[in-house]
Amino acid sequence: MSGNLVKSLATVSSLTMSSRVLGFIRQVLIAGVIGAGGNPVADAFWAAFRLPNMFRRLFAEGAFQAAFVPLFQGKLIGEDEKAARAFAEEVMAALVFILTILTIVVEIFAPLFVNLIAAGFNKDPEKFALTTLYMRIMFPYLACMSLVGLLSGVLNSLDRFMAYAGAPLLLNICQIAAIALYAGGEIHVTGQALSWATMISGVLQLALLVWGAHRQGYLLRWLAPRWTASVKRLIVLGTPGFISAGAIQINLIIGTNIASREPGAVSWLMNADQLYQLPLSVVGIALGVVLLPMLSRRVKEGDEKGAAHALNRSLELSATLTLPAAAAFIVMAAPICDALFRGLATDALHLFGARRSAFTAEDVKWTGAALAMYGLGLPAFVWNKVFSPAFYAREDTKTPMNYALVAIAINIAAALALFPIFGFLAVAFATTFASWVQIIQMGLTLRKRRIFVADARLKARFPRILGATAGLAVFLLVANRYADVFARYLFDRRWIAILLIAFAGMIVYALLAFALGAVKASDYKAYARERP
Repeated sequence: MSGNLVKSLATVSSLTMSSRVLGFIRQVLIAGVIGAGGNPVADAFWAAFRLPNMFRRLFAEGAFQAAFVPLFQGKLIGEDEKAARAFAEEVMAALVFILTILTIVVEIFAPLFVNLIAAGFNKDPEKFALTTLYMRIMFPYLACMSLVGLLSGVLNSLDRFMAYAGAPLLLNICQIAAIALYAGGEIHVTGQALSWATMISGVLQLALLVWGAHRQGYLLRWLAPRWTASVKRLIVLGTPGFISAGAIQINLIIGTNIASREPGAVSWLMNADQLYQLPLSVVGIALGVVLLPMLSRRVKEGDEKGAAHALNRSLELSATLTLPAAAAFIVMAAPICDALFRGLATDALHLFGARRSAFTAEDVKWTGAALAMYGLGLPAFVWNKVFSPAFYAREDTKTPMNYALVAIAINIAAALALFPIFGFLAVAFATTFASWVQIIQMGLTLRKRRIFVADARLKARFPRILGATAGLAVFLLVANRYADVFARYLFDRRWIAILLIAFAGMIVYALLAFALGAVKASDYKAYARERP
């Protein structure tokens, strides 16, 4: 891994971290106002938000770029800047045409699409009607984010990550503003305000990316859509890539549909999903965004040794940052949910003159159970973002697509089979299990092709990372038993005690990682000198 990779990753990760921290605040406020189980507005909002949010993750966070970036860079390196720009303009014209038609269809036939994501809501007319309304308000956000994905691909290919990484901040700012304005009003009005805020944030994010592209001299022209060879090539590569890179999101949509049969389940799953997205975004998505153009460039330049080195260091870095987060979610799932969605939410809502958090003890129990289950799958979710670029950089989207289809099939079968026994938790388990199957298949294939072979440093560091993670888990288990004692010295705020325990856990893990040799100061010095 070169210094450039670390620098680019730091740029994306720092802005993504800012966005996710603000996203935590947004999530806490939303959960506090609309609650979760037993509240039709909560289930309706999160179900309606699931579809545009999925497209944001697919287009703006990797799946679309998996096909677009290698082709764009191929034009940029193999031909010239004029050819690359023409390719981007052709793709944009096709995207605008398709998205316009899709948006019109969804606005007219929204109830049919509600059935696709939450068929169980048919049993509750009020919940179904609210979901339909919220979906119609929010759906233009999908079109905006698709174009954000295109412009992000252009800028990322030019090693310009600032606008891409900063765009998600606008969603959080808009939704927090909606909560601030409507927190004390009717809950149905708050749901509509959040939906409008989502749509408006899409427009603002698109405007930011247009500005970023303009600064780099890539303000794309509006063209009439044409079926060109380049567009056809993108679709041939993009469709498998869309399926493979989006397998986790597709599984979540399927899971939402199955879970919608159980009241409150959609909200519990969505709140758990939003929590584990912090490490996934900061580590996995940020690393994947930076890694894809780097690998693509090195492969096209014939530097397979450099590509293998970057892949090893990416896996090492992602393990160092992801495994402790997974351990924390597994060990402290319920306390974290209680601290954020009840304790912190209540104090935060008081600032807006609102009531106590609507999140109940029952919501904490089941959201925590789902979070622990997703925590088991967090390393697989992140490593998907590390292994996928190794295929995409070589314009191989079919192999990961096949593995993604297997994962989707396993997810559906496991969720349906286990739902009658374990309820909505079967959905979280199925998503986690299917993701591990997918990542194991990808890793074995990369090893067989000699694209990824663990080097001596990774083999030496990985067991030490596991050791530091085990030490962290023990610390959290012990410290959590004394959370109530700590809270007495913190104005009886248990949520402050839990957050301080989590912060102390980070320090403990860092010390263990350095002590065991999982991380060394010399690593940073090498990166700072911008050498492997």
